[in-house]
Amino acid sequence: MSRKNPPMPSRLRLRSALTTLALVLSALFIPGIGVLGSGASQAHAATKLTHSQATARFSSSGITWSSSGGCSNRNVSTCTSFDQLNLSTAQGAQVLKRATGCALNITGGTETGHAGGTYSHWNGYKLDFAKRTCLTNYIKRTFAYIGVRGDGAPQYKSGSGNVYADEGSHWDVTFYNCGGC
Repeated sequence: MSRKNPPMPSRLRLRSALTTLALVLSALFIPGIGVLGSGASQAHAATKLTHSQATARFSSSGITWSSSGGCSNRNVSTCTSFDQLNLSTAQGAQVLKRATGCALNITGGTETGHAGGTYSHWNGYKLDFAKRTCLTNYIKRTFAYIGVRGDGAPQYKSGSGNVYADEGSHWDVTFYNCGGC
């Protein structure tokens, strides 16, 4: 003989539902995990990487990097640093590498000397990639042209919302997210 569970009083059901909702919402707002929102409309709390954590990710994906100064000090503009790079930015570079199959070389990271702003190199949202035919062809064939930036750089937007700006000698990429990781 089977017994059914007695009905839960409505006050307990409401408390259970509110507790579940509170847990879900708190997970969305914990610093280092993220915040509710998408795209460029709202800055996300981001997991930050050290230089060595980022380079390990890049090495494992076959992504290279170079520095005109031969260094990685975040406070020297001729260095290429990945200190304080957003995890989603590093993941975005890895997704780009897998999607394109191109050789990728990062020439700019989180070091000083780039333009400021919320979605800046310094804040971990941008990487510069050496201009190579394979990468340029992929970006222009795959992403939507969205016009020129204030400085005249032509821009392309990926389906995930990341923006690729052709700065002449390199691609300046703003990773608002990991690009589908």
